[in-house]
Amino acid sequence: MNSKGIFITGTDTDVGKTYISAMIMKRLLKSNINATYFKAALSGADEIDNKLIPGDAKYVCDISGIDSNYDEMVSYTFKKAVSPHLASVIEDKEIKLEKIKYDFENLSNKYEFILAEGSGGIVCPIKIDDNECILLEDIIKLLGFEVLVVARSSVGTINHTVLTVKYLEEKNIKIRGIILNEYDKNNIVHADNAKVIEKLTNVNIVAFIPKYQNESDDINIDLDKILE
Repeated sequence: MNSKGIFITGTDTDVGKTYISAMIMKRLLKSNINATYFKAALSGADEIDNKLIPGDAKYVCDISGIDSNYDEMVSYTFKKAVSPHLASVIEDKEIKLEKIKYDFENLSNKYEFILAEGSGGIVCPIKIDDNECILLEDIIKLLGFEVLVVARSSVGTINHTVLTVKYLEEKNIKIRGIILNEYDKNNIVHADNAKVIEKLTNVNIVAFIPKYQNESDDINIDLDKILE
């Protein structure tokens, strides 16, 4: 596998992983990095003209301007908005680690940098049956990337973020940093959450993304933290 890359995971569903992925991708392209997006399994796709459109991949492409070759970017796309392991059963589409590996290697031969996004939180099940159990951590290990953890800034994020970090560390997955999304520097709770999270995890918060950050603006993040 030839590419460098980073894996974007989150403390929960809907914490802003796709938004952060799109904004980082936009920065990469502006820096003339030959980069693309990858997601092993996506649920809740839109059906347009009898074809499933993976919304997360489409959003990243629309915001960043990368080519929208969804079939290369997403190994498994499901219509049902549930965990991939359940969606695959409902839609009778078996998930195979070999296909995910093949798709990733195909991209790694074409691009200098791959930004991979996870599904849900870190313990999101990708496939569970009598013969095999694939969790998101297995996808991360397959790709061999370090992780950026996207977290909320609001009440409850200390617990969610610390548990996510400790789980990743237990699985020997390296963490590049934490990103706090929808952050208000004037909110005493947000500021205290950031301080406590860094103290309890010993992981740096590498970006604070304002709540009303415009998609047309660049996020304030050190690209060296992404590319190192």
